[in-house]
Amino acid sequence: MAVLALGLLAVCATRAMAGDMPSFPVEMHGATITPSRLEVPANTPFKLEITNAGKEPAEFESVSLHKEKVLAAGVTSDLVFRRLPAGEYDFFDDFHPDAKAILVAR
Repeated sequence: MAVLALGLLAVCATRAMAGDMPSFPVEMHGATITPSRLEVPANTPFKLEITNAGKEPAEFESVSLHKEKVLAAGVTSDLVFRRLPAGEYDFFDDFHPDAKAILVAR
């Protein structure tokens, strides 16, 4: 029972922190990701608010960021980053490999 309580506390704390961090919108629509180049703060927690505006599933995928998230059509979801070192990170829609973008941490 104590383990369950600690787990719930951790989830609530993470959600509270995610609400305080800067959010950056990303829209996936078929073979297009907007913006194609997105600047975010380096070494600072932030979240991407990813929207699949298309009529088919989309998958945010980044090998360099070790992140992936599948979104059904019309769905918006957050992807939280605790700290990201300065640099450029490629990401793409795994269901539409020509849809590519770059995340730049500065």
